[in-house]
Amino acid sequence: MTEAEKRGYIGNPAQLFGVRRVLLDEGRAGGSHVIEVRTAGGLSLDVLPDAGLDIGQASFRGINMSWMSKNGYDSPAAISPYETEFVNTFPGGLLYTCGLRSAGPANRDGDEWHPLHGRYHSLQGEEVCAEVAGDRIEIRGKVRESALFGHVLELRRRITVPCFGSSVTIEDEITNLTSRCEDYMQIYHCNFGYPLLSEKAHLELPEERETVPRTEFAATGLGRELAFTEPVDGEEERVFFQKMKDRFAARLVNPEIGIGMEMRWSGDTLPILSQWRSMASGDYVLGLEPTNCYIMGRHDEREHGTLPVIGAFETVKHRVEIEFTEV
Repeated sequence: MTEAEKRGYIGNPAQLFGVRRVLLDEGRAGGSHVIEVRTAGGLSLDVLPDAGLDIGQASFRGINMSWMSKNGYDSPAAISPYETEFVNTFPGGLLYTCGLRSAGPANRDGDEWHPLHGRYHSLQGEEVCAEVAGDRIEIRGKVRESALFGHVLELRRRITVPCFGSSVTIEDEITNLTSRCEDYMQIYHCNFGYPLLSEKAHLELPEERETVPRTEFAATGLGRELAFTEPVDGEEERVFFQKMKDRFAARLVNPEIGIGMEMRWSGDTLPILSQWRSMASGDYVLGLEPTNCYIMGRHDEREHGTLPVIGAFETVKHRVEIEFTEV
């Protein structure tokens, strides 16, 4: 029992926090399941079991924290393996997992075609469980990416949210279930939007880091990568690779609305932070993306000598924590 129950303030803990399953019944996400999470600490978020147990919209104390693309929620049936479909289906959300076998541009690696950012988000979760367990809400399940005569990568995900808190922790175990090594790539594409993101916000990163711009246009923003502007019509996106030394954390603060967000992640398995920032009008977003690669696509990553490998029957563990607080 909660203290509020013991003292007689409430008769049902669902008055303060809870988890429930809903079914969307219209639009191109029609037929998709959503697990709604709500805490007494003011955090609300959607977990999407039909989209790899990724996380959609999120709000803190009634204020939006995440970014939603113009597309909105999609469903696995709406996703095509062709590169051009990504821009027509990418929903954004607090977490969009990229991988598991390629991340970045669509590419052909040997005889295999890999769509932009991989196939993970189009895969449905299995053995999904959602419950209040003591003082926390837990959602668990597994996602398998496989092929006949080929790979079997299994991801087991646990999402933990404290009932009286305002944080969400994603813990993944990725296992190669074959007797041969497998190349794999993974990005935790975490997306933040207005009003948390605005020209009043600023990003805080560890001082001990190396910043590498992805493009020539991105390089024109060096020295200003921690600040943001108002929306700019048609501005090109910028991506920076942030390579931390020993502290793997990032903090986004907006003093105008009095809210901050802090991310922490397992730097031993996710050594690079990809910082994606689009100040374009209508596509105004900050992506903070812990990753194990340089997001060049499987083929170019292999040519570059930076393609990660998971051994036969090996398991790799990743952890990402996102916490919202008042400032």
